[in-house]
Amino acid sequence: MASCLENIQIPACVWFDGGEKRNSLMSMLAGTLFFMGWWFIIDAQAKYPYLMLDAYHVCGVFGTISLFMVNSVTNAQIRGDAYNGGCLGVKGARGWLFIGFVMGFAAVIAACWILFTDFIRKDVSHTWPGVGLFLQNVFIFVGSLTYKFGRSEDQWG
Repeated sequence: MASCLENIQIPACVWFDGGEKRNSLMSMLAGTLFFMGWWFIIDAQAKYPYLMLDAYHVCGVFGTISLFMVNSVTNAQIRGDAYNGGCLGVKGARGWLFIGFVMGFAAVIAACWILFTDFIRKDVSHTWPGVGLFLQNVFIFVGSLTYKFGRSEDQWG
């Protein structure tokens, strides 16, 4: 059975050719997302310092550490191509990447937990600190994914 959409051809985008600029653009986008994430929590802390406990900032710190962990391992190291050093080899690189992703997910989940338990369920007049904390970790995690998977390693060579 033929699909009704198989004959549709989408023309190439004329005004944007990101072939050579892909790494630069994705790096700028990831940096902007990271900046916006931290800007949300700085705004929440500045506006409502009495509602923001110091322990809430641990989520953002772990999200930032996750960004560095995820992006310190190349895809070639994960596949085992051109990787002949290190203590644990390919398994160590995969474990490092896995721990980085777990830390990123945990930061987002912890921020969601704090949002709902401390700012939505309780009788709190302002929910922005919880929303800012959640947005911080989501933006850091999306920035981390953008920086990891948005760039092309073929252009590094």
